Amino acid sequence: MSTPKLLAISGALRAPSTNTMLLREAARLFGDAEIEFADIRFPLYDTDDEIATGIPAAVQKLADQIATADALIISTPEYNKGIPGGLKNALDWVSRCEGNPLGGKPIATMSAAAGRAGGERAQLMLRECLVPFGPRLIVAPEVAVHDSSNQFDEKGQLVGDLYRANLEKLMQALRAAI
Repeated sequence: MSTPKLLAISGALRAPSTNTMLLREAARLFGDAEIEFADIRFPLYDTDDEIATGIPAAVQKLADQIATADALIISTPEYNKGIPGGLKNALDWVSRCEGNPLGGKPIATMSAAAGRAGGERAQLMLRECLVPFGPRLIVAPEVAVHDSSNQFDEKGQLVGDLYRANLEKLMQALRAAI
């Protein structure tokens, strides 16, 4: 098998985001792979804008990245018991692109948040938002990193054995699904 191509999507837009750190750690634990990080900074989806100007180039780029990836890893923070608007907006935009790049695609979900549940509700909402696309969701073992700002060392690696072990198992399941 050739080197798998992974697309990482962070639901957090902040540069120092622990969700982006979690994706980097997931890619490291996945092992040999080509990894690309998506940019989901898009204009707010508006049907009138789509009719007037079409699909933005940045959105089409994401749809193309998804289509050419062997698998996706998506990490989301939890904002008010759900996924952030930017992540939902990106999914809404992708749904407007030709074809269904997410259809049948293996996707591992995870979350990192400040709260004690580690973003579990947001991760559940993310999975529900993905269902209409028909991907192959890899959901076990669950990785929901609580108190996320204190769970990574200076190299950006998880400090807790349980999180690291579960993330490694999740990445093994994703590799097997490719």
